Amino acid sequence: MPFARAIDAEIHYEDSGGDGSVVLLGHEFLMDRTMFASQDAALTPEFRLVSWDARGHGNTRDEGLPFTYWTCARDALTVMDRLGVERAVLGGISQGGFIALRTALLAPERVAALILISAEAQEPTPQELANARRFLDKWHDEPLRPALADHLARSLIGDDDWYRGVWAKHWLARDPATLAVAAGALLERDSLLERLSEITCPALIIHPTHSGIPHTHALELAARLPDARYVEVEGARRTVNLTHPVAVNSAIREFLRDQAAPPLRDFSARLGSR
Repeated sequence: MPFARAIDAEIHYEDSGGDGSVVLLGHEFLMDRTMFASQDAALTPEFRLVSWDARGHGNTRDEGLPFTYWTCARDALTVMDRLGVERAVLGGISQGGFIALRTALLAPERVAALILISAEAQEPTPQELANARRFLDKWHDEPLRPALADHLARSLIGDDDWYRGVWAKHWLARDPATLAVAAGALLERDSLLERLSEITCPALIIHPTHSGIPHTHALELAARLPDARYVEVEGARRTVNLTHPVAVNSAIREFLRDQAAPPLRDFSARLGSR
């Protein structure tokens, strides 16, 4: 099992290998790198996919201390260093997108392009903070946890019974204390709105219409990034790469191919196929 060693953590990653463009993918909060199995199968060997586990998730080993998404941005660079990759396309879903944006601000010379799925640049709203804290309080009540896991799975995944069952079971097996530490990074993230103009690399924004990310936030992300294209996936929830892989993989493939064939053209699309 491969790891990239940071000062206080060992970051687990998997590398598909190959000679194509390197695409570093970060997962959603509470999930892990295995959520990109469909992308790995569809996009390699044309592209070299590297998926990794953030602190508090998957097989990454850390000391259980508080961290921020800026810490995770440095972890992403650590994975690239371990692989000897100077420059890569960085992507991610929700939490993974938050990290990718910060990596692009931290080391713009190392980010060739961004793939942002179910992402936004805003800080949490007061309502989001209140709801999350109520959820975390209830999560420590063991009898309530199965119902909460099912509710969370329906919110993130939607009607796919198989994926809901897999991830709900995974969450119930986790230490609740680990969840609380990881949630700290999510709930204490800072706004990047005023810094988005600094990110000049091409960006692909994929917005599922039922992601829980406000439509206006996704549009503002696209508008403020200097070189962005915007794709909607109708009817999908946050983990759209699991439930609508054809739409997501097609958008990513076209975007990555265009990076090798400039100039980049602007377009907007609405994708609803599965």
